[in-house]
Amino acid sequence: MRAADFAVSPKEAHPLRGRNPGETAGFRSKEEAREKLESDVRKLAQRQEVFFAARSFALLIILQGMDSSGKDSLIRHVLTGLNPQGVEVSSFRRPTEEEAAHDYLWRCARRLPERGKIGIFNRSYYEEVLVVRVHPGLLASEGLRRRAASPSFWSERYEDILAFERHLLRNETIIVKFFLHLSRREQAKRLLDRIDRPEKRWKFSLADIQERERWSDYQSAYEEMLAATSTREAPWYVLPADHKWFTQLAAAGILLERLVELPLRYPEPRPESEAELRRAKEILQRERDR
Repeated sequence: MRAADFAVSPKEAHPLRGRNPGETAGFRSKEEAREKLESDVRKLAQRQEVFFAARSFALLIILQGMDSSGKDSLIRHVLTGLNPQGVEVSSFRRPTEEEAAHDYLWRCARRLPERGKIGIFNRSYYEEVLVVRVHPGLLASEGLRRRAASPSFWSERYEDILAFERHLLRNETIIVKFFLHLSRREQAKRLLDRIDRPEKRWKFSLADIQERERWSDYQSAYEEMLAATSTREAPWYVLPADHKWFTQLAAAGILLERLVELPLRYPEPRPESEAELRRAKEILQRERDR
């Protein structure tokens, strides 16, 4: 598997058409994939150590997908294997009153990772061209009822997002965007599982069922968003999501590939600090040899 196998080409027409949510790339079971996943997560942790020390780049990981597509599971099984000191997860739900009083990028911009760190957005500013696209009445709470009447409103939002990401890329933030492609049938199974298992019922909401009624609207919104905002520098990766173990395997492989291609190295001591290091070494050696 290569990252390019999952990437959406810029301006690709119908980027979900022909992509199978149940794809496993030849892996037949979770057990068969476990060894590679564990190996890739170990390699990710090793690469993260250099990434954190070098502080040359920031990494922003964006996760989008329908309810129950496996975003939380991906974070738990792939990214919690990393050093938590260098990772921060941010979840974006319906905007608060304060957030709605600002432009829609504001709340996400406040959570961007600094260089050397990895920021994970569980949902993101892309909700503003997905949920809000399907439910345009939400724009009233953002004070944009007049602007929303413009026929170019959504294309302008895509332009805003592309400009925002271009700014981040020019300032050494690497952007990796995952869309978890779940089938309607598999979502039904997972929602039923939430109802049937007491320890999972807290995750269930009737709103999940109501949103399923807009399934085709969401798929149209996702397709348009993917086509409009996948670029060569920050492509969308469509991850088959009917098998969570394969979603995690694919995500780990893509992240590893993206980190390996970065020109990273441990920082070298400053010339003026060499004498200090030699002196410190002498002191420590004397104490050790007593």
